[in-house]
Amino acid sequence: MLRELHAAETELIGRGVILTDGKAGTLDHVYLDGVHGLRISIGGHDGNWPISTGSF
Repeated sequence: MLRELHAAETELIGRGVILTDGKAGTLDHVYLDGVHGLRISIGGHDGNWPISTGSF
């Protein structure tokens, strides 16, 4: 799981993203959340958003 998190960070950090609610910017961080799976934060916007769900 940590290997996939590192791969996602390497591949996605700095890329442009647009969310379905209209937020847009560059990806700042990818987080591993025990409840939601992967979460992202976008430069210029407060908060972070789930992008995939994990099941434990």
